[in-house]
Amino acid sequence: MAREFRQMIPAALAAALVAALVLAPLGAVIFRAGGLSALTPSDLDALIFTLWQAALSAVLSCALAIPLARALHRRRFPGRGAFIALLGAPFLLPTIVAVMGLLAILGRRGLVNGALAGLGLPEISLYGAQGVVVAHIFLNLPLAARMLLQGWQAIPGERLRLALALGLPPAAQARHLERPMLRAVLPGAFLAIFLVCVSSFAVALTLGGGPRASTLEVAIYQAFRFDADMGRAATLSLVQIALALAALGAASRLTLPSTFGAGLDRAAPVALAPAGRHRLKDGAVLALAGAFLLAPLFAIALKGIAEIPALPASVWQAAANSVTVALGATLLTLLLALPLALASPRTRWAEPVAMLPMSASALVLGTGLFLLVRPWIAPTALALPVTMLVNATLTLPFALRLLLPEVRSLQADYDRLAASLGLTGLPRLRRLTLPRLARPIGFSAGIAAAFSMGDLGAITLFSDGRSQTLPLALYSLMGSYRMEAAAGAACLLMALTFGLYALFDRIGAHADPR
Repeated sequence: MAREFRQMIPAALAAALVAALVLAPLGAVIFRAGGLSALTPSDLDALIFTLWQAALSAVLSCALAIPLARALHRRRFPGRGAFIALLGAPFLLPTIVAVMGLLAILGRRGLVNGALAGLGLPEISLYGAQGVVVAHIFLNLPLAARMLLQGWQAIPGERLRLALALGLPPAAQARHLERPMLRAVLPGAFLAIFLVCVSSFAVALTLGGGPRASTLEVAIYQAFRFDADMGRAATLSLVQIALALAALGAASRLTLPSTFGAGLDRAAPVALAPAGRHRLKDGAVLALAGAFLLAPLFAIALKGIAEIPALPASVWQAAANSVTVALGATLLTLLLALPLALASPRTRWAEPVAMLPMSASALVLGTGLFLLVRPWIAPTALALPVTMLVNATLTLPFALRLLLPEVRSLQADYDRLAASLGLTGLPRLRRLTLPRLARPIGFSAGIAAAFSMGDLGAITLFSDGRSQTLPLALYSLMGSYRMEAAAGAACLLMALTFGLYALFDRIGAHADPR
């Protein structure tokens, strides 16, 4: 009993810190507002639209990710590793940069509408509800595909070799191998994407086209910025938290643990990949996904790469600040996520606490922290540390969802063996836990670094114009209509974001013993 209590101490400390980082700012906002306010009819419309677009975006992203992840798992081709890494770029980039790339392809003056006009066909519109859903699929399909690909890679090679020896056709393989894995992984992927879309701000603000396509996050922003109604903003924030907790409860009931058992870490047989029409189908899926996800990014790169050498010194300093903040946020995210993930299968409180930041608005967290520190110290002096803290807090739920499936498998497969060998504490962490979780830890670190690089939340409230991050410098350039320099800054931001993600992801893959 004493040993179990000691094992829970890191998770309890992490949970207490996360709860304080989320609830204290929200409490400060409610206190400053003098209480809560009733929701208006426009707020209810925003709630309905938020639920509709988040559910539809999550369903379509997961449905499209299944054939994409399957094709990536069973096909080997030159440049496969680079292709997988590139597919994650839309999810990793700052939302406004990704939307700019999407508009370059599907906007009114984009390549697709240009081609349609040349053929005498009516143009397509990316504005309104359909634009919000398309943009969310563009941003979240890579995340769903990577989460499902990790599920496929976690299937023991011995199971695949047995299927090959038995001559199981693709339909039987799907029934006995793929469907149990999807049942374990899909609810987590759906939940992560659903909550991302629930808190959507830049996409809805840029492509929504009016009140009919307004999300809760936009309503919170309007309550803060235009109406100065703190009570209404706090009420909307509590609604977001309730939605997140309800989604978490539904996902936990639908999720079943993997029943494959432990393997011998042998590589999956390449001969298992079906040929013929299945090869053509996989090739078509990879080609279409590559065109949809990569073309907008190449459009940004072509426009901005020539402007990078001419960027002012302030932009390079902002880039250095962003890298420093991203590395600090990544370390803090892992220090919070790992003990909470290890404790989640054994406790009921660890997972809900870790998912709590997903329901909070970045704007509310930043405003609450601003109100908390203002009586004691000038908020501008804490611009970068507070930004790092907020970024780590908001990234925690993604890291937890990426770690949990592997943690459950690890504990189910090796707990009894480790107990029989007396492997506990730091020796178990060093020899068993960290090596077996290296791949999801690396992926989580890459996600955390990329999110922090592209975040434009708390820094807008705390910065005095001198302590800038690269996204804030980019927005300043756009606001002053220096569009050439803005294109160069966007290209630099894209390169640094993707570089940090690829670095951590590669470290995790290299450290994985399988």
